[in-house]
Amino acid sequence: MAQPQSKKIFFENLSGAGKAIAVLTSGGDAQGMNAAVRAVVRMGLYVGAKVYFIHEGYQGMVDGGENIEEASWESVSSMLQVGGTVIGSARCKEFRSHEGRLKAAHNLVQQGITNLCVIGGDGSLTGANLFREEWSGLLTELVEQGLIEADAVQKYSALHIVGMVGSIDNDFCGTDMTIGTDSALHRIIEVVDAIMTTAQSHQRTFVLEVMGRHCGYLALVSALACGADWVLIPEMPPEDGWEDKMCEKLSANRAGMKRLNIIIVAEGAIDRSNRPITTDNIKDLVVKCLGFDTRVTILGHVQRGGTPSAFDRILASRMGVEAVLALLETTANTPACVVSLCGNQSVRLPLMECVQMTQEVQRAMDGKRFEEAVKLRGRSFENNLKTYKLLAHRKPESELPISNFNVAVLNVGAPSAGMNAAVRSAVRVGISEGHKMFAVSDGFEGFSKGQIKEIKWADVGGWTGQGGSLLGTKRTLPAKHVDKIAEQMREHNINALLIVGGFEAFESLLQLYEARATHEDFCIPMCMLPATISNNVPGTDLSIGADTALNAIVETCDRIKQSASGTKRRVFIIETMGGYCGYLASVGGLAAGADAAYIYEEPFDIRDLQANVEHLTEKMKTSIQRGLVLRNENCNENYTTDFIYQLYSEEGRGVFDSRKNVLGHMQQGGAPSPFDRNFGTKISAKAMQWVTKKLVETFRQGRVFANTEDTCCLLGMRRRALVFQPVVQLKGETDFVHRIPKEQWWLKLRPLMKILAKYKTSYDVSDSGQLEHVVRNRPKESDASVAM
Repeated sequence: MAQPQSKKIFFENLSGAGKAIAVLTSGGDAQGMNAAVRAVVRMGLYVGAKVYFIHEGYQGMVDGGENIEEASWESVSSMLQVGGTVIGSARCKEFRSHEGRLKAAHNLVQQGITNLCVIGGDGSLTGANLFREEWSGLLTELVEQGLIEADAVQKYSALHIVGMVGSIDNDFCGTDMTIGTDSALHRIIEVVDAIMTTAQSHQRTFVLEVMGRHCGYLALVSALACGADWVLIPEMPPEDGWEDKMCEKLSANRAGMKRLNIIIVAEGAIDRSNRPITTDNIKDLVVKCLGFDTRVTILGHVQRGGTPSAFDRILASRMGVEAVLALLETTANTPACVVSLCGNQSVRLPLMECVQMTQEVQRAMDGKRFEEAVKLRGRSFENNLKTYKLLAHRKPESELPISNFNVAVLNVGAPSAGMNAAVRSAVRVGISEGHKMFAVSDGFEGFSKGQIKEIKWADVGGWTGQGGSLLGTKRTLPAKHVDKIAEQMREHNINALLIVGGFEAFESLLQLYEARATHEDFCIPMCMLPATISNNVPGTDLSIGADTALNAIVETCDRIKQSASGTKRRVFIIETMGGYCGYLASVGGLAAGADAAYIYEEPFDIRDLQANVEHLTEKMKTSIQRGLVLRNENCNENYTTDFIYQLYSEEGRGVFDSRKNVLGHMQQGGAPSPFDRNFGTKISAKAMQWVTKKLVETFRQGRVFANTEDTCCLLGMRRRALVFQPVVQLKGETDFVHRIPKEQWWLKLRPLMKILAKYKTSYDVSDSGQLEHVVRNRPKESDASVAM
């Protein structure tokens, strides 16, 4: 497949020769830190630098000795799937003193280390920046004390710092997601889903406390992901009199036949007077006012534990490689930077700008300027809060706008996790906007048969955590039923259409747009949300359901690799779904630590297969005992999974044996991940607001008439922005024969997988982060919070 031309740097030109890089983890641990350490070590070695572990964070730097250890390629094997940090983390009072930093400088100079990669929170990164600013003065002192030679001051004149934020709280300004946050959300949602089943059995109210002493991100997003009745966070304390409002809401939900209530509380939750609100306060209040059977669950350090999610592994791997590139490009005048994520793109931001804005949030909260605190957290946080309020609290009928518009929502194509969250969001936002919402069962096939009924606010309660498609979905395209569909639209007076689905949904929308020429019934606003595990829809970087499928692949690969633990050397060949799109194989391979991933978009032949076998044979002669190869189901009609398995078995004979596994439909099932729940919820809310706007714009002389390109759109995420794109304009970007976009952003991640698997390859740096500045309020369209 032809890819856009871009600047590339090659293995020979990535010069880290003569440089020494040290990596440490500091402060609280977070899942994904090990993936970041692994990426820093392997990318550092790849470019020819020496790489060192600093064990036990800053304490190890101060103590020196065995705490500073040279890393090898093999020393970071099998750590990708491990939670916490294997090199240890510790809080260090000594490093806060000048004497402690003097000892640390001496220990680094002894090893020739002048490049530091620090993975931690704002305290750890602030400490690193202070260390950098004092560096030359510390070296002068060491010379005066006779601990180092005078020429060392010139030789090691500058200390270069790059930070990566590892924090489950997502409390660092300047980045959409910090390493560990997504995994912590996985732990919370697993617990909430489990609690909901027992709460429903006994008609109980559960009050859950999640981490977040100064930041309510985990509480807010988990409340959004599970449809909690009430959430309490430090950035936006409830209005005075909230106790009565909360009890009214809980009571109303029970009266509406809901058998349970979920209240989520951040550990730092406060009221408007800055007094703490505890789980026990809330329990006592609910029991006293309502008499409901109420239980408290404090999740505690469960949220820090467990294996990292696919998202955190990919994020940490991308950030680790970016951190090494940043260190290679830094000069004595370059400020210390943080490698960060904005939308779907890595960026570099000045460390102290991020730290200062993070501290501003706390000052705003201390000064009771809560609206300002929410804005300072960033547009992603602000958008989460608005969406939660919109979906959780139904306005009284008297306060709803009267629009007299009927909006239909349907699923098209194969089911994917997160579809139900998108439908719930569409229904509730639509009702809030004053529309009458209609649900269509079984896609366009059901539409043609009149399987259309009005759907109310309460009908979609509890849908966010459900996998598959509760509306029912079919692959049938509308072209052959167009007359019957038009008839049903007239009969139900449908004024707008929201389609949630995959490539079939995209084709359907194109067909409906073309049908406008013969059927005026389709001259209405129409919008599509991409929802497919294959992530093969043009016009978007991500699709609802792909993250859940990636997690299923990664969890299975972890188990399969573990099955070989303690046995002889073994290579596993795993087949993934995706049609002709190699997204799951490639990105799943990066997250699972694969040695190779065969995809249709990157043609390969027998020589490539032979080279991969030889590469694995060399690796198996070291201490590495297991290999992992992923194959997209349609990557090549001749080089099937069986063929590759037999080839590896034969060519690896005497060195390793092989096993194969076809993952199949397990990638499509299961409860949606927190990411997919929130992505579906937020883009669906945005789509419904667009629908409302278009309905108002196109309502003339008592009817809706929309026949322009910009009234038939796909809402997708492009780099940093959520963008509405006319489907007609996306035709030229699409390979309809193979049902994939002609250009796919994730192909730029494939060299990362190869580099981390010890292949010599070219690496595209056209998208490599350039140093930017922290922006308080990004343009409205660029709330690219990627769902989170």
